[in-house]
Amino acid sequence: MRLSLVVLVSFISLASFAQVDDVPDYRSKRELFTRIQEKDIRSDVSTFSMGGIDEGVGKLPLQTIPVAETGDNFITFKGENIKVTITTAPFDATKHKLGYYDNKHLVKIDNKAFFGDYGKVPRTKIQDVTVIIDKDTIAIPPAAWGDLYNPILYVNDRGTNKTNNKVLLSKDGRKVYVYMLKQESGGSYEVTWIIQDKKYLKRVVDFGFLK
Repeated sequence: MRLSLVVLVSFISLASFAQVDDVPDYRSKRELFTRIQEKDIRSDVSTFSMGGIDEGVGKLPLQTIPVAETGDNFITFKGENIKVTITTAPFDATKHKLGYYDNKHLVKIDNKAFFGDYGKVPRTKIQDVTVIIDKDTIAIPPAAWGDLYNPILYVNDRGTNKTNNKVLLSKDGRKVYVYMLKQESGGSYEVTWIIQDKKYLKRVVDFGFLK
C-alpha cells in the first residue's frame, strides 16, 4: 500500500511538472502495462514491473537469469541456454533531427517522441539488444529500442556493480522477458522486451513514476 501511494504521488508530481512548463507529451500510451491483453503475459510482467505493481501483489516471482558481465557500455546476462546483452553508445545530436517545443524543450527525435529525460538532449542511446537462446540469435528490431535514451545499465555501489535490470523466464519456459528500468528526475521509464518461442513478440513501456 505504501509503495502504491508513492507511485501515485510520483505520477501526480510528473503531471504537475508538465503543466508548469506547459510542455506537450507526445509519448505513446499504447504500450503501457494496462494495455496488455494477453492474460499470461500480463500476469508475468506484473511480478517485476512498476506498471503492474498492484496486480503483482502476492504472486510468486519468476526465475531470473544472473548478470554475467558488465562493462563501460554493456551488461550481459547468462544462463544455461540463454545469453542477453544490452549495449549502449554515445548520442550524436548532429546525426539526428531534433524537434523542440518553445525552442528549448526537446520533444521529438527524428520526428518521434522518445523516452529518457524527456525534454532534454540525450547523452547516450541503446546501440543493440542481443538475445541468444539455444545458440539461436533472436532478432530484436531497432524499432523496439531506438526511442529509448540515457539507459542505466548498472550503478557502482562501493566497488560492486548493481542493476535494476533483469532477464526473467516464464513458468512454462516459452517466454523470456528482458527488463530495463531508467530512473530519472521528474519520472522514470521502464521497458520489457518479450520473446516468445524464440521470436520477438512485443514490448511494454511505462513512464512517469519514481520521481
